[in-house]
Amino acid sequence: MTDPGSRRLRVLLWHVHGSWTDAFVRGRHDYLLPVSPEGAPWGLGKAGRNWPSVTEVPLDRLAEAEPDVVVLQRPEELDFAARLGVPAVYVEHNAPRPYAASSEHPLAGRSDITVAHVTHFNAATWDCGRAPVTVVPHGIPDPGPRYTGELAAGVSMINEPVRRERVTGADLLGTLAEAAPVDVFGMGTEELGAPLRGLGDVPAPKLHDEIARRRVYLHTARWTSLGLSLLEAMHLAMPVVVFAATEAVEAVPDDAGVLSTDVSVLARGFRELLHEPDFAALAGKNAREHALKHYGLDAFLTAWDHLLAETAR
Repeated sequence: MTDPGSRRLRVLLWHVHGSWTDAFVRGRHDYLLPVSPEGAPWGLGKAGRNWPSVTEVPLDRLAEAEPDVVVLQRPEELDFAARLGVPAVYVEHNAPRPYAASSEHPLAGRSDITVAHVTHFNAATWDCGRAPVTVVPHGIPDPGPRYTGELAAGVSMINEPVRRERVTGADLLGTLAEAAPVDVFGMGTEELGAPLRGLGDVPAPKLHDEIARRRVYLHTARWTSLGLSLLEAMHLAMPVVVFAATEAVEAVPDDAGVLSTDVSVLARGFRELLHEPDFAALAGKNAREHALKHYGLDAFLTAWDHLLAETAR
């Protein structure tokens, strides 16, 4: 029998988180995405993405695709995996909910499926019970150092900031906007009112170009694993102003901008970066170096290679 560690695997997963999936399917395996006429949440498929390594599989014909391993991301997917009878690993994208330290993971009572957390913070705070636990930190495709900072403004990327105001910290952006205009990109940002400027959902790479024209990236999330948008901004060589919660404390070095739970400190740091373009550019350079070292795509894919091989074996 061929060693799973030495061959390409047929990996079944659902298109749940676009940015994470975009990184994951750049590996060396063959990736199978369920598709159906109804689309999301169970049959989104590629959704128009240019993913050469991905094959769309009709939702009602998953067994015929003969996957070697299933990558689960939602508790509801467990039934699909059980019917297929193939090994599975569960990616936990989220920080524990509803409670920070006492929420029991849906797989806590099982020992046959490994829970792969995307941050060490999540691994330490979720109660995973009997489930084997590992951590595969985020890695993203490098968009390149596009930062110009030509516009004296702050910028953030948040989906549905009105509905998710407290979780995303969108309310904190209003305080920061007292120093300078703050532009917000993402789904549902058109609903934002003054002093924020909601600019809608813009696709990459145009989005990266637009973000990089602003002088400072603002990351205000109170409760998230680790925003991929923050890592993208750091890869762009942007200086960052970050609310010091969850994994952000590990992801952002001191010389990349400002990291604090004190909103007044964040506001003061935002002003300094706005008025000192050279200092802002240096902080952005430091942010990029750190992101490339700790959140590069190669390390992410290598870690997943090992975990997929272990799971398939």
